[in-house]
Amino acid sequence: MSKNTKTAKAPGMKDVLLALKNKKVFLTLLLGFSAGLPFMLTGNTMGMWLRDGGSTLSAIGFLSWVGLAYSFKFLWAPLLDKTSVPFLSKLGHRRSWVLLSQLIIGAGLFLMAAIGPGGGLVAFGIFALIVAFSSATQDIALDAWRIESAENDEQLALVSSAFLLGYRAALLITDALILIVVAKTGWSQSYFLLAAAMGIGITATLFAAEPPERRSAHTIQTVIWSFRGMFDAIAGPFITFFKAHGKSALLMLAAISLYRLADFVMGPMAGPLYLDLGISKEIIGTVRATNGLIATIAGVGFAGLCAIRFGFVRTLIAGAILGPGSNVAFSVLAWSGGDIWVFNLAMIIDNFSGGFAGAALVAWMSSLTSAGYTASQYALMSSFYAILGKFLKGFSGKTVDLLERSFDLATAYSLFFFGTALIGIPAVILCLMVSRSLAKEPG
Repeated sequence: MSKNTKTAKAPGMKDVLLALKNKKVFLTLLLGFSAGLPFMLTGNTMGMWLRDGGSTLSAIGFLSWVGLAYSFKFLWAPLLDKTSVPFLSKLGHRRSWVLLSQLIIGAGLFLMAAIGPGGGLVAFGIFALIVAFSSATQDIALDAWRIESAENDEQLALVSSAFLLGYRAALLITDALILIVVAKTGWSQSYFLLAAAMGIGITATLFAAEPPERRSAHTIQTVIWSFRGMFDAIAGPFITFFKAHGKSALLMLAAISLYRLADFVMGPMAGPLYLDLGISKEIIGTVRATNGLIATIAGVGFAGLCAIRFGFVRTLIAGAILGPGSNVAFSVLAWSGGDIWVFNLAMIIDNFSGGFAGAALVAWMSSLTSAGYTASQYALMSSFYAILGKFLKGFSGKTVDLLERSFDLATAYSLFFFGTALIGIPAVILCLMVSRSLAKEPG
């Protein structure tokens, strides 16, 4: 395990806010916003747009597969480690990929807004896939930029927190505040506005500094024409990861792959549930932006405190236990028929547990990367974190539709969410096994 797990101190919110006067930290905040902006717009928020437009739950579930682009990003991450974008190479290795991705994301969101689900689900889905693929590419480049730009462990912890703060701010806008705007202007206009908001990330990229050269010295010619260079670009990150973590490597990847499985599988049905229960967009957006935001900040902050006091792995275990609480809360919400007080409680539980588990996992995965393969290894772990859940969630709508054949819609939703909570149990077991395996390692 890297030294980051031993020496990095998780900064508090006050530390991050005070550090925003530092150019690098401030730009990292903006780049985190850029990374978070497209995520919900091709995920749960898109699902609400589809449901509001009359799409079936099965169609919503299957269209959620565009998010698989995030899960397979480890396949092209080696390319980003070893090459720069030809016409943008003057910006530097990392920034050239970031800027290219941001430009395509902005264009893709604009096209989604222009056509809408009414223009045909196939075309709409293709544009959503383009946005998701480009967003995944931006994540690869930004994760590497963030880690490589840090001069020491303390700065890594600080910029990582600033990045997460910006990311969460984007999620707040695209998962909550957008619904208030939609209620007044419509879905397409809201997506047009957020397509323009990608300009914030583009501006930050242009002002950011390229990190020091810390990767292996391979040119694009070496990668293309040399078998050894190609082998190192593709296999090097994996070999280095398994060498660094030995027998624990497979166990780590298994734990990562199941860690948020319950959350992913239920994801596409959360938005449709609110609408089908008759909860207005204004109430959804307001509650998410108030109670949900406070609960998220509390969850992230508490995870940081736990990491300092108990270490990354124990915090990881706690997150695995808290995570399925969201699913149980949604099950109760469906059973209640949309009671507003239950909805508020469900949002608090969902955001606190999600913030805690997400912060715990990101901190742990960041600490496991090796110099020279930062982008590839982080992409490998973040892909394992999501790949199974994002595949299975495609069947979420079909599952609810099948349950509705035997029960009313509210009961079908309730049974679905409770069932997804149970699939979080293996993640807890695997995290405990990782803890035991690491405890047996020397040193």
